[in-house]
Amino acid sequence: MEIKNKSATMNPGVLVSSLAVLIAFTLVQLLYAGVIRPAASQVVAQEGTLSVGSIWVVLSGFEQQVCISLMLVTIFLMGYKIWRLVDEKTIYNRDFLQSHDKNEPLNVNAALTELESSKYRDNPALATWIMCIRRFKHTGNVQHAADAIAASVDNVASQLETGNNMIRYMIWAIPSIGFVGTVRGIGQALAQADDALAGDISGMTASLGLAFNSTLVALLISLVLMYLMHLLNSRQDTMVLNIQSSCEKSLLAHLHR
Repeated sequence: MEIKNKSATMNPGVLVSSLAVLIAFTLVQLLYAGVIRPAASQVVAQEGTLSVGSIWVVLSGFEQQVCISLMLVTIFLMGYKIWRLVDEKTIYNRDFLQSHDKNEPLNVNAALTELESSKYRDNPALATWIMCIRRFKHTGNVQHAADAIAASVDNVASQLETGNNMIRYMIWAIPSIGFVGTVRGIGQALAQADDALAGDISGMTASLGLAFNSTLVALLISLVLMYLMHLLNSRQDTMVLNIQSSCEKSLLAHLHR
């Protein structure tokens, strides 16, 4: 009953994913080393503790760098999935047996041969068609084939949901990293309490700025990623509905005699 193919999750391969992670972290490191941290240091040198509102200072923390790197990786993974959904959109509501006359009994063996030789045979929609026709071939019962459609569609939906696990983890991890920065900043501020009591609050102000800036950046990134995740889930739900619709409207019409 289960459709066992990696195409159903729509995840890029391990090599592509690893390369995306490497590129994202490298680009962000270059951006921080060449632009953000030098600009932040210059602002701090000019304005002192009043610089905590500068965008360069807000972004300059290590936690912010990690959050931005993970954001790029997450956007790549979601973008890849959305691109796959858009690129293959017409497949999910296609009649794969258009050349067969619906008024004539379906030649099951010929249909299976045609579908299994298709370049889209690993696509979840076509895989569902193949599975259902195989069930019909073994049982000769249209109702059993219809039951196989429901089971296959549910399995595709489950695989899509499972394929989003890494994205969900990174969306969860980003604000957590921001909170780590908050704890680190508060710890540094408390360590400088004696200086603040002596009248020098610059160190404590800078540390508290680090604490709140890391959380601010992480939460803003999470808001953006959650919206993109909503768009991805909507497109995946539409894909599942299209697969079910194509099977019920087209496939079952070929099986009824």
